[in-house]
Amino acid sequence: MNVQTPARTAPAPVLLRERQGAVAILTLNRPAARNSLSEALLDALTAALTDIAADRSVRAVVLAGNGPAFCAGHDLKELTGRRTDADGGRAYFQHIMTTCSAMMQSIVALPQPVIAAVDGVASAAGCQLVATCDLAVASPNARFATPGVDIGLFCSTPMVALSRNVSAKHAMEMLLTGDMVSADDAARFGLINRVAPDARAAALALAEKVASKSSHVLKIGKQAFYRQAEMGLADAYAYAAGVMTENMMARDAEEGICAFIEKRTPSWEDK
Repeated sequence: MNVQTPARTAPAPVLLRERQGAVAILTLNRPAARNSLSEALLDALTAALTDIAADRSVRAVVLAGNGPAFCAGHDLKELTGRRTDADGGRAYFQHIMTTCSAMMQSIVALPQPVIAAVDGVASAAGCQLVATCDLAVASPNARFATPGVDIGLFCSTPMVALSRNVSAKHAMEMLLTGDMVSADDAARFGLINRVAPDARAAALALAEKVASKSSHVLKIGKQAFYRQAEMGLADAYAYAAGVMTENMMARDAEEGICAFIEKRTPSWEDK
């Protein structure tokens, strides 16, 4: 009698990718682990962002989470499992933190705007992910926290993005207490743009609005925004004046200005 071995089901991908018109949608897909940033998920995000950066047909990106949480931060079980390494896990911890930091910076460097659609909890590196995105929309049940202090691990890398989004006092309160922040308070702090009943739908609508602009101009503007933010006032104005001069020479700037003067809809060529 032949006994058939049950076919093995392929594991679900840790990151889902789809398209809606000119918008790419990336969905963290580890719902059972609250979409924590495992090494595999970090690698998948990095690969997807690298691919999107080179795809001129993508004009905006929405980043969402599958399941009851947006992202719970780093996968602490995966990290703790490496404490048996000869060095106590030091090299692996450094690798994961460096990999995560590089992925976050790739969002900032991405030519296309990235919009977070937050439903559920975004904590630690998950909160960092929201703060790193260019825009963010959250549902009323969303919550935000940097709770590392509760487990003896200060949220130092999340602090980098958080402190560049909200005031020092609000950032320090979140970092020092680990308390959850409501969606309404996150909007008041400036961590997110707005609260919407359906965060994903609102993020997609916002992405589609952004995608209707010249992708060439959006790339120029996004890059300039982050570069000038790190400069002193005089240097920022000098840099921005140069950027705007170059932007004026772009075909889409000429077309957009003419369309405005002629009271017609511009026709973008993304150059």
